[in-house]
Amino acid sequence: MKIRIKGNSVRIRLSKSEVDQFSENGYVEETTDFTEGSLVYAVKKTDSGTMSAEFVMGNITLYIPQHLIQQWASTNHVGLDYNMPVNDDKHLYILLEKDFKCTDAVITEDQSDYFENPAKSC
Repeated sequence: MKIRIKGNSVRIRLSKSEVDQFSENGYVEETTDFTEGSLVYAVKKTDSGTMSAEFVMGNITLYIPQHLIQQWASTNHVGLDYNMPVNDDKHLYILLEKDFKCTDAVITEDQSDYFENPAKSC
């Protein structure tokens, strides 16, 4: 699982096995350890009608409606997104995506559990 945060946007990418785990169990998480604590980021199934996110005690959780999960997990649909209102005039952009293999030869990470990339280059 990968997380990218920029401004008022949070994007999480899941590998093939994480998409399978999420569609079967309704939950998947990753932990990044620091000397003074850990950052936990997770994706969790919800019965709500819309996507949402929360940041509580250093943990980031994206909530994905049950009715979207199976359609997303079992098709070529790449991502699910939502602009969540956070106060009067601001929104948090939430994006959940399948993680694709990068076609650039420079990448050194293990990509064996990523989805095949339909693009010719990253």
